[in-house]
Amino acid sequence: MSLNESFVALTAEPTNDVQLPDADPLREFQPAATPSDAVPRSAEVPSIETLQASLGAIPQPTQSSSVVQLPDTQTVLLLHGIRQQYELTHGYALPATRHSHELLVRSSTIGLNPIDWKSPDYGFGIPELPYISGREAAGTVVRAAEGPSRIKVNDKVIVISTDYRDLRKATYQQYVVASDFNVVRIPKEITVSEGATLGVAFVAASLALGICLGVDFTQAHNGPNILDIVRNVGEESLPQDIRGECLQGILPSEGAKAGDWIAIWGGSSTSASIAVQLARLVGLKVALVVDNAKHGLRISENPVLRPDLLVDSHDAERAVAILRANTKGKLRFGIDTRGHDTAELLLRALGPEEASKRVQVNSPPSTPPTEPTIPAHLVGLSGLPKQDQPAGVIFHTIPVKLYHEVAEVGEALSSWLERLLATRALVPPRIIDVEDGLHNVNKGLDRMRKGEISGGKLLVDLGE
Repeated sequence: MSLNESFVALTAEPTNDVQLPDADPLREFQPAATPSDAVPRSAEVPSIETLQASLGAIPQPTQSSSVVQLPDTQTVLLLHGIRQQYELTHGYALPATRHSHELLVRSSTIGLNPIDWKSPDYGFGIPELPYISGREAAGTVVRAAEGPSRIKVNDKVIVISTDYRDLRKATYQQYVVASDFNVVRIPKEITVSEGATLGVAFVAASLALGICLGVDFTQAHNGPNILDIVRNVGEESLPQDIRGECLQGILPSEGAKAGDWIAIWGGSSTSASIAVQLARLVGLKVALVVDNAKHGLRISENPVLRPDLLVDSHDAERAVAILRANTKGKLRFGIDTRGHDTAELLLRALGPEEASKRVQVNSPPSTPPTEPTIPAHLVGLSGLPKQDQPAGVIFHTIPVKLYHEVAEVGEALSSWLERLLATRALVPPRIIDVEDGLHNVNKGLDRMRKGEISGGKLLVDLGE
């Protein structure tokens, strides 16, 4: 089957246009608050035409099939206050597209994320009230972008909404606006529901590895070298608050390469399941720290998720010792998905590696070593150690807004995800359960609050 044949379009289905207010991906990824309407498209990344050619030409819909009748209003979930539940609201106007690269999607399935209940419970990541939440969905394109795009009307797509300040792009509504470079066509190899499981996790894992840890994905199904893309678009094209991470976070020569160890603490999360697969695609050796009582058997028996080293998190001190012993003090790369405390534990497992053995010389203690130490790198998805950054270790936070504010990055990641899914090189997280209808989102979030959803994804079927 050609890659082109992997992507299919649904028949036109009814349902017109509005403007909603403005929306942080998972708390895990805390992006900075400055939105940007200007979306640069620089020449350093392959053009849309080139990307289309690499995927195979998608059949263009006829003029008649590209016109979909839309309703005047929709149903949404609104948050009216902190520590309140989302309220089902009918008669809400459809979100309006504002830029030539934006399109409109009718959602059929949405994925629930921890941020969706943590934000209202703890009062963060809510820029305005009433607020619409939701970070990922799958559905059908009902209005295409005005400019050239690989995405066409009636394509089945994944919508990845990392722009938490733009309520038009929030997924707790029937119709969602998205930039075409933040949309992924769903191949025949996965279901539409599976498409709603992995968007934000894929972006987080890709940027953690590709930006923070310097991984080059060019040998993994023609993936991107994200550091190269970012450093070629020009500093002025990058949001100011993430320039340091993007431009000075890691030297390309120090990035993780085939044969290097990487440890992921909190290995049952969807972000971890994607990170494990991407790390293995580039030849990294993976140590995964999980609650073995809950997830050990499932992970160890799954050839897609099974790491090189599976460590039980029950005894944290022993977990650190196991990591250090098995990586022989050469563990330089770590990703923590849980929070400050586990990030501090993972920090203790990291051991800065010397470029070569230090030469002992008879000189005062203050004399530096003859060879510089190669630093270790720790990425915190839900927080970093509260202590100051120690010598020999660099802390990183994921610059998630790269995905929606720098079109070159968004397009590179979205088109790569299409190839990974179509070739089965990446397997979506497991679906734990599916709730029915927007009105049951609150029920699903309550289940997440209680800790009932672990090691997979809870979805909501909108019945479209």
